[in-house]
Amino acid sequence: MPWTAVSLTVPTDTADALSDVLLAAGALAVDVSDADEGTPEERAIYGEPGVPAEGAWRAARIAVLYPAEADAAGRLREALEACALDPETPLAQAQVEDQDWVRLTQTQFVPVCISPRLWVVPTWHTPPDATAVNLVIDPGLAFGTGTHPTTRLCLQWLERTLAGGETVLDYGCGSGILAIAAMKLGAGSATGIDIDPQALVAARGNALQNRVHVTFAGADQPPPAPVAIVVANILANPLKMLAPLLASLTAPGGRLALAGVLAHQATEVMAAYAGAFAFDAPVAQDDWVLLSGQRTGGHDA
Repeated sequence: MPWTAVSLTVPTDTADALSDVLLAAGALAVDVSDADEGTPEERAIYGEPGVPAEGAWRAARIAVLYPAEADAAGRLREALEACALDPETPLAQAQVEDQDWVRLTQTQFVPVCISPRLWVVPTWHTPPDATAVNLVIDPGLAFGTGTHPTTRLCLQWLERTLAGGETVLDYGCGSGILAIAAMKLGAGSATGIDIDPQALVAARGNALQNRVHVTFAGADQPPPAPVAIVVANILANPLKMLAPLLASLTAPGGRLALAGVLAHQATEVMAAYAGAFAFDAPVAQDDWVLLSGQRTGGHDA
């Protein structure tokens, strides 16, 4: 059965409300992205905590999927009116033919080589190297499949840093990939913390799939005792706000890795932690950097 796909551009601050109205009115799926994606004006943030309004996307592109028989344009214009937006906003419409969507999705996710020793492998693939450390992770509701530079930077850092037996905390764990990798790389114990209940469910399932024990907990629960290694792959502004907490969770002499930071944000993020950590030189991949340092034990961030 074919579908109808309709896309349009709206002000960023209306995107969430419009998405909710569209779904409530029968849209099969709604995708929101940066209207400037692929241009020099593209921005890596959308509603990031601590970012002023002018730091967000200039505009949002909304892509909506409807059954072929639906009056897609009519429904969209009704939703625009409901959100006090111009019902004559230009729309782009196209037919989407039926496909084996599961198989098509799976072809987009192949084993990812993090290093000669470390791979991320979806369940429907055979590991390219059975002797390597293979993290069995499928794409799902939580961030972290090894394809993004920030995840790769963290995994490579863990591989370099872990000597064996360490206590590890993954703050903002998403899919749990970093905590799971830590256990497979020889950590003594690992804990993952996230604010998203769905992420915690996904992370627990991934830990079972990888046959490792990791404790996953919500960010609203009492924090764990300080650990030897803390890794946080989030975004620059939340990392700055979390500096006192992450410093308190890193034992004296322990190591910290921060990711989700664009190269031009590195200095300000390190400044938020400067009182508590001595930082190494940033490690870059594409436009992203990983910041790592050692807890000095002298002062809080």
